[in-house]
Amino acid sequence: MAALAKVLTRVSGTRVDVETLKTIIMFCGVGLTVSLLLASYGLDLSPGFF
Repeated sequence: MAALAKVLTRVSGTRVDVETLKTIIMFCGVGLTVSLLLASYGLDLSPGFF
């Protein structure tokens, strides 16, 4: 995780905190998990649903 933060700091030129990076990754992981669960249950969110 620290190596990823260092790479992002070098590439972007802004300081990236490891804890902030962990929080962002956790929220992205939760969002991806929920999306995959909804897709596996076949929830239809197409315009015909509304």
